[in-house]
Amino acid sequence: MNDLPMGRSSTASRAPSLIVRPVLLEDAEAISKLSAQLGYEASSEAIAQCIGQTFCRTDHAAFVACLKSMEDTEIVGWIEATLMQELQSPSFALITGLIVSEAHRGLGIGKQLCAEVESWGREQGVSKIRVTSRISRERAHRFYLREGFKRIKTWAVFEKMLS
Repeated sequence: MNDLPMGRSSTASRAPSLIVRPVLLEDAEAISKLSAQLGYEASSEAIAQCIGQTFCRTDHAAFVACLKSMEDTEIVGWIEATLMQELQSPSFALITGLIVSEAHRGLGIGKQLCAEVESWGREQGVSKIRVTSRISRERAHRFYLREGFKRIKTWAVFEKMLS
């Protein structure tokens, strides 16, 4: 768990601090609101159900970033990752979702969330983390490049609905 001071103040105890911790069931509503900022509409009930199903899995992790002040704690970001095992390549951790509140971007919160997944990935025995990002999200691409990710391919994604 990371706990970093945010901002500069003459009274450090009043400066908000960033806490990164595993997702809890009661985080579902905040995660739902943040997801909507990226255009992914999911109800807090659906997210709570998903959180409940993944608590017992060791191949999956999700963390939230909370800004904690003397008065309040606000969830300002989240990240989710899963272990991928494929026949054709060594296992790796895949970041399946990352969002930082629009009002809190540029403060190092995404960096801390990625660091948490990197630590989790090492604990799982993988030596590589991968992330995909929609081609239109150029700001996210610049973020990942700054964080040491390398662009390795461009994909077309196909989907088929099962009835």
